[in-house]
Amino acid sequence: GCTAIDVVDLLRKMRVEFSDFKIDVTGELTEEHPKIYHTVHLTYFIKVKEEDRSKMEKAVNLSQEKYCGVSAMVRKFADLKVKVEFL
Repeated sequence: GCTAIDVVDLLRKMRVEFSDFKIDVTGELTEEHPKIYHTVHLTYFIKVKEEDRSKMEKAVNLSQEKYCGVSAMVRKFADLKVKVEFL
């Protein structure tokens, strides 16, 4: 949730028009108890103009590297894999 807010705010500041924005999160658990997530996959789906794709990638990177506290916390116990899929 917090990374979505970051990305939307950053795209608005960059004056990027977008639609169909969603984030899909999946994870892989350890086999032993207590089972915890060892890998988390975060995929951003968005429709933007071709010329704005680099801005979307920049917004995601800023969220992940600087602003999103939840992502920083998840990285303490799991490998966080992030990708952007353009619609």
